[in-house]
Amino acid sequence: MRVVIAGGHGQIALRLTKILSADGHQVVGLVRNPAHEADIAAVGGSVAVLDLEQASVDAVAEVLAGADVAIFSAGAGPGSGVDRKQTVDKGAAVLLAEAAERAGVRRHIQVGSMGADQTDGLDPDDTFTIYLKAKKAAEDDLRGRDLDWTILRPGGLTNDPGTGQVLLADKTGRGSISRDDVASVLAGLCDTRASIGRTLELIGGDTPIAAALKNL
Repeated sequence: MRVVIAGGHGQIALRLTKILSADGHQVVGLVRNPAHEADIAAVGGSVAVLDLEQASVDAVAEVLAGADVAIFSAGAGPGSGVDRKQTVDKGAAVLLAEAAERAGVRRHIQVGSMGADQTDGLDPDDTFTIYLKAKKAAEDDLRGRDLDWTILRPGGLTNDPGTGQVLLADKTGRGSISRDDVASVLAGLCDTRASIGRTLELIGGDTPIAAALKNL
């Protein structure tokens, strides 16, 4: 399986690359900084250098050509301004989905955000509110595309060691989840057809990941 991950140098993406490559899959990390190549290579992946804030659909589709799965795991980051919430969290996600359609890559997984559909009553000018609305706009765009899509909304992310036990469902309620476990779930979602067309929430729980995926 060939998997292309947008935001390939992110903390979850690096963990995911390590899992997938260890299982014998070919992983390509989309990054804008060529200096990140060594980190991705260290966990078994290769790199395509492309700035999703500037690239054309055709350029992204060329990277995606021949892939089995496209995963959007990019983000502007907590220190970024309002403009990059639109150009990365929304714009880059939309670009990857459009390029996937053009390249014929049907399986598409997008990492969303818990609370993206719960912005009523929040300060519309707050940066976090703008971030949530950007993520929701990207989700809405994906839902309208002819792709085998899954949206995964993790809870609060931690760097704690993964437990291998989660709660994965259409609605979970608030909670936290380790980046290790998010990566493991993403790896499993790549070929979990029961997740297609669904928006799933993910927090720590007491169900082994393999069982949580099977129970979908």
